[in-house]
Order: sequence, then structure tokens, then C-alpha cells
Amino acid sequence: MQARHVLADGFGRIEELVTAALDGADDALLVRRPDPEANTLAWLAWHIARVQDAQVAPLAGVEQVWTAQGWARRFDLPFDDDAHGYGQTPDDVARVAAPAPLLLDYLRAATAQTLAYLARLTDDDLDVVVDPGWDPPVTLGVRLVSVLADDLEHAGQAAYLRGVLDRTA
Repeated sequence: MQARHVLADGFGRIEELVTAALDGADDALLVRRPDPEANTLAWLAWHIARVQDAQVAPLAGVEQVWTAQGWARRFDLPFDDDAHGYGQTPDDVARVAAPAPLLLDYLRAATAQTLAYLARLTDDDLDVVVDPGWDPPVTLGVRLVSVLADDLEHAGQAAYLRGVLDRTA
């Protein structure tokens, strides 16, 4: 198995996890919080897709699907188009309100672009330095694993949050 196949399998799992976390969630559940500082299911799903899209598109040399395919307009969030959730406040988190189908469709679009990029990579490509500003410098493989890990961590948070919300309804 080539490394790109392992990465593709990992990125494919994100969609499965988020789909399960949002399954049957109505708009009210998507924005419900266990406390005022907590992330919401809607924000987590949006952030997962935005991180993947914002981080992988430049590596692939393509425009983010967020803007290229009109997702920014469909979501109509009160943020700049380059916002992806890092550093956002609890008030910002509360501003992300979108129905589950929209959240999942955007995630699918971002994942499709990621998988198309991974399909054209070779194992040697993964050794290319994409960020020399770190010690050691960050390679393409390390960057992709970092994005994958971040998304899987947030998908796990969404699954946990869904369980908490279902038990405290």
C-alpha cells in the first residue's frame, strides 16, 4: 500500500465520523452547547471542513472549494472568507448556524478535493519540504498528517458532544 492510500483512507474516515455525529440532528441540536464556552456540533463540522479545505488547497495549488464552489455564499457567515475557526471566540462559535445537510455537503466537497489531490501524489512527494520555518522543516507528509490529526480530533469531539447532548436533552 502506498502512503497516499493510507492518507486517503484517513481523510475518508473523517466524513464517516462527522456524518454519524450529525445523524438526525435538527437545527436546534446543532447549535446547543453544554456550557456557554463549548463548541457546537455545527461549528465543529464547519471547522473540520474549513481546516481541511484551507490547509490542503494551497498544497494542491488550487482554490479552496469554500470560495471556488460558492460554499461561503451558501453559509453566509459573518466572517471573512479566509476564516476557518482557529482563534475564534465563543461568540464566533455561536454564529455558525447551518443545517446538517449543508455542513455535510461542504465536508464532502472539501474531502473530494483532498482525495483528488492525494490520488496524484507519489511517496517521494511526501518528502518535499512545504514549510522550512520549523526545526525540523515540515514536509508535505507531515503537513497532511497534521491536518488529518486535527480533523480526526475534532470529529471525536463532535461524537462526544453528540453523546452528551443526547443524554442531557
